[in-house]
Amino acid sequence: MNVVRILPLFVLAATLSACAAKPARDSAPSAGTVVPATEAPVADAPLAATAADDAVVTSEAAPVAAPATPPAAVDADGDGTPDATEDDFAALYGSDGVSGGSTAVYDPWEPLNRRVHRFNVVVDNAVARPLATAYTNVVPRFARTGVSNFFSNIRSPVTIVNQFLQGRPDDAWDTMGRFLMNSTLGVGGLFDPASKAMIANRKEDFGQTLGAWGWRPSRYVELPFFGPRTVRDVFGLAGDIPLSPIRQIEEDKVRIGLQGLQLVDARSQLLAADDIRSSAVDEYALVRDAWLQRRNYQIENDLRGKHARGKDDLDSPIPVDAMPMPQWGN
Repeated sequence: MNVVRILPLFVLAATLSACAAKPARDSAPSAGTVVPATEAPVADAPLAATAADDAVVTSEAAPVAAPATPPAAVDADGDGTPDATEDDFAALYGSDGVSGGSTAVYDPWEPLNRRVHRFNVVVDNAVARPLATAYTNVVPRFARTGVSNFFSNIRSPVTIVNQFLQGRPDDAWDTMGRFLMNSTLGVGGLFDPASKAMIANRKEDFGQTLGAWGWRPSRYVELPFFGPRTVRDVFGLAGDIPLSPIRQIEEDKVRIGLQGLQLVDARSQLLAADDIRSSAVDEYALVRDAWLQRRNYQIENDLRGKHARGKDDLDSPIPVDAMPMPQWGN
């Protein structure tokens, strides 16, 4: 009889014991579980607050789609070695570890900019891209390299003046030495002995100078034919055009011929990006964000004095002195 009375009590005690033991077994968090801050001991309150602020997403959390990874370098020429512009493509899209951060986009004129962008795309598809493709297919690589070297060299006076304006006389003297060496030993700039001599090839313009002087945030604007710019860089055009050696040529046929060749050469160096642009969900946003990111990267380098030796900075899509506009005062 005593056994019959004790048995229910034994079963009840065993049940309560099992319920009390269950939280103890589950107290250790399993892999992929975020521990709430309230479960932390009182003595570790600061650590609990930190854990709440910096919650770690583990393997069981909802997966986050990783952003598309752009190529570290693009070889448009097909020779297995990225050239100066192609090598800088990674920096433009942020895979160089320097410009990979998010760039604040100030684009209040986006509806108008998108219409201008569509116009530029139509012109590019109808004229610029076919000419650049034919140029790449017909002209040998060594000749195209010579043309690119020539236009890079003839742009040096613009860079020299802006380096002085930015308070970088050492860089300006380097660029001047590079210009003299390539203009003489390089047969008018067709060859690039200065790069073999490890003299840095830098590109500066008045838009960068305005940024270095303090004009940092500036609204984005896309100009017909000229492509991506900011309001700051539009003012920069006015400062660079009078310094262009090409624009000082009075013979119209020679000047316009050189400007046309420069346009085709510049567009041919951007053929490598066509596949990425055509596959983008929003091609306008891709071009805008990449250009702004690259522009901020250039200005940050100007402010910090960081300039890679022997590396050619990527120009704007359309060089300022390549547009066949009338001469000043005409």
